[in-house]
Amino acid sequence: MSPPPHLSRRTFIAGGVGASAVAAIAGCSAAAPEPRAARFVAFEGAHQAGITAHPVPARGMQAAFSVQTADRAGVARMFRELTDEIRGLMAGRPPQTRDAAFPALDSGVLGPNPPADDLSVVVSVGATLFDGRYGLADRKPAELVTMPFLANDRLDPKRSHGDLLLTLEGGHSDTLLFALRQLMRRTRDSLVLRWMVDGYSRGSETAAAGGTSRNLLGFKDGTANLDTGDTALMDKHVWVADSDPEPDWATGGSYHVSRVIRMFVEFWDRTPLAEQEAIIGRHKISGAPIGREGEHDEPPFAATPADTSILETAHIKLANPRNSDSADSLILRRGFSFAGGFDGSGQLDQGLAFVSYQRSLRRGFLAVQERLKGEPLEEYILPVGGGFFFALPGVPAGDRFLGDALVS
Repeated sequence: MSPPPHLSRRTFIAGGVGASAVAAIAGCSAAAPEPRAARFVAFEGAHQAGITAHPVPARGMQAAFSVQTADRAGVARMFRELTDEIRGLMAGRPPQTRDAAFPALDSGVLGPNPPADDLSVVVSVGATLFDGRYGLADRKPAELVTMPFLANDRLDPKRSHGDLLLTLEGGHSDTLLFALRQLMRRTRDSLVLRWMVDGYSRGSETAAAGGTSRNLLGFKDGTANLDTGDTALMDKHVWVADSDPEPDWATGGSYHVSRVIRMFVEFWDRTPLAEQEAIIGRHKISGAPIGREGEHDEPPFAATPADTSILETAHIKLANPRNSDSADSLILRRGFSFAGGFDGSGQLDQGLAFVSYQRSLRRGFLAVQERLKGEPLEEYILPVGGGFFFALPGVPAGDRFLGDALVS
């Protein structure tokens, strides 16, 4: 059924936006890449490895929690438990055994020797962890706030915010589910699950083969993303530096944005291809900027209006106009697609779990979001959840744990 002519697409479907649970689906690429041996991702380092590990694994998951512990000592104990379990999971540590009269210490899903599967886990904290409960208010990162309602948002409290966020990536769903259960097992006395989303990563097999994966709108997504192998670029745009106006413990961390974005794919599929390409600013099949031939060709933003057919309101021009005003607002994106069945009105619950890391929330994500306000793409998408978090600095040595400088 099509919307009446006097109603916008968003008005037509607004009543049907549900809060259905999100389930994983398998992604597939158009061309089979050369097989690549899975690996155990190194845990220790100045930064959490899962933020920049490459190639990006095929599966992604985020799980947000409320912290339920009495005092700061309990928070420290929770971080120690998380660190020990993550260290073991990322290294493929075999499960411990004990008398069968007690519950097993391992679900057994991956067998006695968990295989290498590119597993990584990133631990991030939300603004609410710095309220009056644990005496951490004076240690809150300077720009960290609970994510407000931004343009076009309809945030569902059941899919938003949290004291702590775990971001897991790996090659297979059973690897992520195993890891999540183990982490919840270790922290059952201090963490209560608030919301989760899982799906397949934009950077799966296609990116591993040197290409760019597509989102559920059918367009290549991530063409102009930051190069995680460029240390200078990461230092400039992703990692908090000791010279930044941030608490000392935050050096080496990163502001972490999660946005669960519903895509109204049925309406998108009924939109003429020419209109879709005009909204995005790229050719759908090649990924090239409109008026160019190669995906990685520079968009002709500097050309006069007569020399380019890219609209001023095109998504790629608003998000990154490639001028002096936007040079400081580059972000590292690492999101994944999700599908959760359908809602009460029979509309597919599909979309993008947008994830970005940036040195400054204000100069990064929020600056980009301000430029995108009112873009034509808003007619087809609706942010329904997620939150603002701060990814903790890494663990540089075996005697350290995630968040130790925060809670000490």
